[in-house]
Amino acid sequence: MLFNSIEFAFFLPIVFLIYWAIGYAHIKNTLKLRLQNAFVVIASYVFYGWWDWRFLLLIAFTSFCSWGSGLLIGRATSQNKAKAWTAANIVINLAILAIFKYYDFFVSEFGQLFGISTDSLLLRIILPVGISFYTFQALSYSIDVYRKKIEPTKDIIAFFAFIAFFPQLVAGPIERATNLLPQFLSNRKFCHDQGVDGMRQILWGLFKKIVVADNCAAYVDQVWSTYDTQTGSTLLLAAILFTFQIYGDFSGYSDIAIGTAKLFGIKLMRNFNNPYFSRDIAEFWRRWHISLTTWFRDYVYIPLGGSRVSKWKIVRNTFVIFLLSGFWHGANWTFIAWGAYHALLFLPLILLGQNRKYTNQVAEGRLLPTLKETLQILVTFGLAVLGWIIFRAPSIGQAWEYISGLGTTSLFTMPMMIGGLKRTLFFTVIMLIVEWFDREHEHAFCLSQLPQWVRYIAIYILILCMLEFAGNSQSFIYFQF
Repeated sequence: MLFNSIEFAFFLPIVFLIYWAIGYAHIKNTLKLRLQNAFVVIASYVFYGWWDWRFLLLIAFTSFCSWGSGLLIGRATSQNKAKAWTAANIVINLAILAIFKYYDFFVSEFGQLFGISTDSLLLRIILPVGISFYTFQALSYSIDVYRKKIEPTKDIIAFFAFIAFFPQLVAGPIERATNLLPQFLSNRKFCHDQGVDGMRQILWGLFKKIVVADNCAAYVDQVWSTYDTQTGSTLLLAAILFTFQIYGDFSGYSDIAIGTAKLFGIKLMRNFNNPYFSRDIAEFWRRWHISLTTWFRDYVYIPLGGSRVSKWKIVRNTFVIFLLSGFWHGANWTFIAWGAYHALLFLPLILLGQNRKYTNQVAEGRLLPTLKETLQILVTFGLAVLGWIIFRAPSIGQAWEYISGLGTTSLFTMPMMIGGLKRTLFFTVIMLIVEWFDREHEHAFCLSQLPQWVRYIAIYILILCMLEFAGNSQSFIYFQF
């Protein structure tokens, strides 16, 4: 079920009303909590099963294995036994991920390498939506139990709710058990202010997805389908618009997920923090897909030694996490190349100890950035645009052809103009302006400093814009991961 679908528009209020009807029922708190959590599991499985009910068995199996491993780790009589149970759950989860997401890729590449036919060996299995997200969430639980960061829970219903919580089930944020699971183990009360804030965040997320990302997609898709005949200026404009498309699409999903969770008294971690206002590539990665980057930092980079090792090991660790991050996105060499590209950009900063130079918001306490900050933002943005070309391309060869097309004299001509382009650029600029002025808040479109009548006008305008473009909505990009 898509957030930007008519089905979800009916699904959400129904689930909301039943959920809080249970929450305020005159029954014992322990029973009330279990019923609420059970309802969350049911609603989440309906949400996920709307796409393909057969894969509900897979998420249930993943949940059960991870819940059981937590109990076994907690009861282990020695460190070696605890480590064995942790390793077993990691192997099970990664094996499932490998079979569904990577098996056909490796078999095909093996066949091409040795010039043999592998068609009979291919599984041709549909990739389950969100498998990379909920698998990583399940993995983090058993690892955190092993590290004694969280006590294993005996409450299987609460655990299933933690893994399958529908707002963030298929595209994150990738939650940690230390943050989300305790919220399902304690009673929740509806907070009006939190609910209103959640609705604003949902509205802003839908605007970024339906109005910005989907309109950008129309131009981007048309250019990519004929990129070998396009001018350099058209290729550049399409690359920039894809940069905003993927941001509006993915951060829009995260805003909707976080805002929806607030309606149920649940607080999810922030997943985006104005990444295109970053002053270097290290700051960009602290602000882009935060739940994934911190996951790799905590469960891969730091265990490998982090930055407290020799220089060559720092280089190794940096490349490991970026290559894994790229490969996490899908079975294609372009994702690996994209990860390697960012590792190369990141490496000088980490070797020089400059990777933590910018941890605050740009122009903090000021209306506008300085000239230096503006140039830093533009350079970092340009590097990100180049990376997104590699990410968007179907193959390494096509990425190279596209980038090569930017180096022609046609770069200085007028780009291709299609219907709706000016409108797309206008809404993209509006998105950037709103996010710039709200960059020091928890999320954009807070409207907390504006008079009430201005807030209402802004909300009505956003709703009208979304209704105008609702018929052209597309699936979220990160559903494929």
